[in-house]
Amino acid sequence: MSARHERSRPVDRRVRVQGRPVDSYPVLPPEVERGSVRRVTVVGEEILSRPCQEVTEFGTPELSSLIDDMFLTMHVADGAGLAANQVDVDLRLFVYDCPDDDGIRHVGHIINPVLDLPDPGGRRLVDDFEGCLSVPGAGMAVPRTDRAIARGLDKDGNPLVIEGTGYFARCLQHETDHLFGHTYLDRLSKRDRKDALRQMAERREGVFAQRAIKAARLGQ
Repeated sequence: MSARHERSRPVDRRVRVQGRPVDSYPVLPPEVERGSVRRVTVVGEEILSRPCQEVTEFGTPELSSLIDDMFLTMHVADGAGLAANQVDVDLRLFVYDCPDDDGIRHVGHIINPVLDLPDPGGRRLVDDFEGCLSVPGAGMAVPRTDRAIARGLDKDGNPLVIEGTGYFARCLQHETDHLFGHTYLDRLSKRDRKDALRQMAERREGVFAQRAIKAARLGQ
């Protein structure tokens, strides 16, 4: 693994916000301070199994408020990414606060994303542990490419290109899947899917309790 991360030049370890490096960034994104916690939808709810609607209005207070709420909800649930349909909103949007395999933190949101993956001949699939806030308490190994590019818009309608490697590439793929009505369970064998649902049934109440405790600490 260390060989894969060797570089001929020093790695810029600054936090990437909306794909751009910044010199300093707080532990909690500013959106967290402004947001309110929303209920996280759970697999089996209809909104998680159909494609989300494209966002057509930008620069609105409602869109900014939704992004703030999603950041706080993601933080309370200890997530690395969260799609709008996971807070019961039928829009093509997700937020993220996720490290890559170099330990570089990536923070932001993207609207109406389209994912570019390496060509089949050049892509590298990695089986790694994956969980989902809408499948509380479960985790399974899921094959994903180790590189991904998401192209979309920010909340003001400006174009965005977000590049991800390693775990962050996995996050971009996982969240984009949500916006097309898929969870990581859809990528599992029937046996593994059954195992994940069993894990969820056994652990979900404990997960919900932890989220409630964290929300209470934040005065939510």
